[in-house]
Amino acid sequence: MKVNCNDHGKTMELLALRVKLEKGISDPVELSEVKERIEILEKELGLN
Repeated sequence: MKVNCNDHGKTMELLALRVKLEKGISDPVELSEVKERIEILEKELGLN
């Protein structure tokens, strides 16, 4: 099985951002940035 390190890193970042989002983000700017980054990562990984 081959593992693409780049995809693995993006997957781990996505997981961390989703956990952060679930815990709650009070700063509206940070919340917007996290949601935008999640959307980008999902597109790059073909998850949406």
